Amino acid sequence: MSYQNTQLLIDGQWQDAADGRTMPVYNPATDEEIGRVAHASIADLDRALAAAEKGFAAWRDTPAVERQKVMRRAAALVREGAADIATMLTQEQGKPFTEARLETLAAADIIEWFADEGMRVYGRIVPGRNLAATQMVLKDPVGPVAAFTPWNFPINQVVRKAGAALATGCSILVKAAEETPAAPAALIRAFVDAGVPAGTVGLVYGNPAEISGYLIPHPVIRKATFTGSTAVGKQLAALAGQHMKRVTMELGGHAPVIVCEDADVELAVRSAGAAKFRNAGQVCISPTRFLVHESVRKEFAASLAKHAAGLKVGDGLAEGTQMGPLANPRRLAAMTEIMEDAIKRGVTVAAGGERIGSTGNFFAPTVLDDVPLEAKVFNEEPFGPVAAIRGFESLDDAIAEANRLSYGLAGYAFTRSLKNAHRLAQRVEVGMLYVNQGATPTAEMPFGGIKDSGHGTEGGPEALEAYLNTRAVTILNV
Repeated sequence: MSYQNTQLLIDGQWQDAADGRTMPVYNPATDEEIGRVAHASIADLDRALAAAEKGFAAWRDTPAVERQKVMRRAAALVREGAADIATMLTQEQGKPFTEARLETLAAADIIEWFADEGMRVYGRIVPGRNLAATQMVLKDPVGPVAAFTPWNFPINQVVRKAGAALATGCSILVKAAEETPAAPAALIRAFVDAGVPAGTVGLVYGNPAEISGYLIPHPVIRKATFTGSTAVGKQLAALAGQHMKRVTMELGGHAPVIVCEDADVELAVRSAGAAKFRNAGQVCISPTRFLVHESVRKEFAASLAKHAAGLKVGDGLAEGTQMGPLANPRRLAAMTEIMEDAIKRGVTVAAGGERIGSTGNFFAPTVLDDVPLEAKVFNEEPFGPVAAIRGFESLDDAIAEANRLSYGLAGYAFTRSLKNAHRLAQRVEVGMLYVNQGATPTAEMPFGGIKDSGHGTEGGPEALEAYLNTRAVTILNV
């Protein structure tokens, strides 16, 4: 299918920006401009905010069972259009079509799970000390939500926020990524076509700093949710704090992978390798710091390098592509900087390490061994297809290194020992730990980090609490 230009969604209507401004969208595999996206002005934001307030008034008074039906219709529409949506996603973001299709289908699952969970938002009756009084705990939607989402998973990161917001009765105004606008627009369109009241969902694009700086302090907005870098997340959380706004923050990671001496090395390479090079490593929970017991380090490094070298890199829409381009030239520059620093520090380049070709943002799947702790790649989130390996002698040393950084989003471990697994579960400071497997972030499980990797969660029943006010009501029978 041909790529489509993307408009703003305000008050249930798809429309151009009030002043007609647009921005280009590029295919990262070809460097070609493939479309345009509308650039919202403050006037557009004011109209979107008024619509979100109106939409909230209608949606909060819609019974939960009716909200569930609408959300399930939206999920069905996403599932029906998965192939077309995935094609647009690959064109603008670069990931292989198979990954884009899985992201789209997973979005439908997430919508359905939140739709059903919204029917289980219960308050409670509390026995009173005075028998003439009725004590109730009520759960109410917090209000209109402003959501800010990134380009690496432009559908997944919107649907986690929209699913929780809509399930609890909130309206949501999404500021999605300008580099990948069409895929989130297709997701939002499914909610509109499914029948949410006008204004219940909105979508804008434009200047990120201007939009966040305007929406978060605005009195209409009662909660902000953001996925992105730790540095920007801290700025937005501070801004929200100045105005007493609730926040959910899913921020950067630098996931450790601990491969114990008793690990199944083949399983570790297969699982961690697939997770590492998924979406060209542009994944907040991507495994990055590989801590491998010295007794199996050489075997692991050689096997992971072979895996990386065997991946087919190319246009995400081409048959057989296993890894697409990086999403933008900024990531190419970052990979070059990481490699220059690593080589200067004497690492062993076991696979890749360089750009592929001169057209598109292609970078070879890379494996580095003998990486010193002071190397940039072991201290800053690479957000690219680079796996960095260093050895360890004791599990306690590996855990200490895993916890050394301020990040605490995801972690991975491989061991056949229940004792080791138990210790890792207790001591590795991350919000999500995956043992003997790649990441399995399902809708029913919490998804979020600790430490500098965020606040709150975007999965499981816990995700809904951030979109609810808890109120105590006591009625004295007179």
